[in-house]
Amino acid sequence: MTAHGALRQRAEALAGPLPDLLAEAEHLAQAVMLGAHGRRRAGMGDEFWQYRPARAGDPVRAIDWRRSAKSDAHFVREKEWQAAQAVLVWVDEAQSMNFASDKNLPTKADRARLLAMAISVLLIRGGERVALVSLGTPPRSSQLQLLRIAQALSDETEAADYGAPVIRIMPPHSRAVFVSDFLGDLAAFEEQLTRAADRGVKGVLYQVLDPQEEAFPFDGRTIFQSVGGTLEHETLKAGDLRARYLERLAERKARLQDLARAVDWQYTCHHTGGSAQSALLWLYGAIERRR
Repeated sequence: MTAHGALRQRAEALAGPLPDLLAEAEHLAQAVMLGAHGRRRAGMGDEFWQYRPARAGDPVRAIDWRRSAKSDAHFVREKEWQAAQAVLVWVDEAQSMNFASDKNLPTKADRARLLAMAISVLLIRGGERVALVSLGTPPRSSQLQLLRIAQALSDETEAADYGAPVIRIMPPHSRAVFVSDFLGDLAAFEEQLTRAADRGVKGVLYQVLDPQEEAFPFDGRTIFQSVGGTLEHETLKAGDLRARYLERLAERKARLQDLARAVDWQYTCHHTGGSAQSALLWLYGAIERRR
């Protein structure tokens, strides 16, 4: 069997059990038009793209000395394939993401996976290289990579009540998307954002909440229990907690905004009762603005 045939067979084997998430994501992605720059980048690397200032870490052989001689700075000559950037996608797999207050609403996890899969489709179709953080593999741009991402997002995993990213591969000057409810300890997120800032990574904090988590429509005797069952609190007067809960939620959102602003990232909050198409449009635009 040829190498091409083996690759095709492998892709078909991966694709077999994954029609739902990938098909839904591709349908959603069709609602977003790719920018002309994305299609132009998807070349073989033979055409000149642009000059850019040399950065720390660029090899000496990459410097265009003729262009650099015309100024006091060094410049690198980029071709189309070199202009494609790496995008890291982290989707929170914690138990808290499995919450849905209504059977007609998707869980936070379902909406997060759909948006992550759809943005991966858009970016890879536009010539970008994408990596799902949980896979721990380098960013790639191919149909096979989409199938790997779909497989990973579809796998059932045992997780803690609340999650946080652990990113081992973080290419300099890449982009990143963190999708989570951000209801756990924010210290781990702050650590990852600091690492990202040190490497010139720009990105998006994308918070996904259930409408009930935003409104706190509880009153009287109520038992609050985490999805994983490790935390529980009972009260006879849930309504008395509403003001304090909403205040703490507002403080958490403000903290996320401050963290994002400090490292030149963007932040937004999406509710699972909202439009997935509008969410994807915003997310795609935010990632493109981080270039």
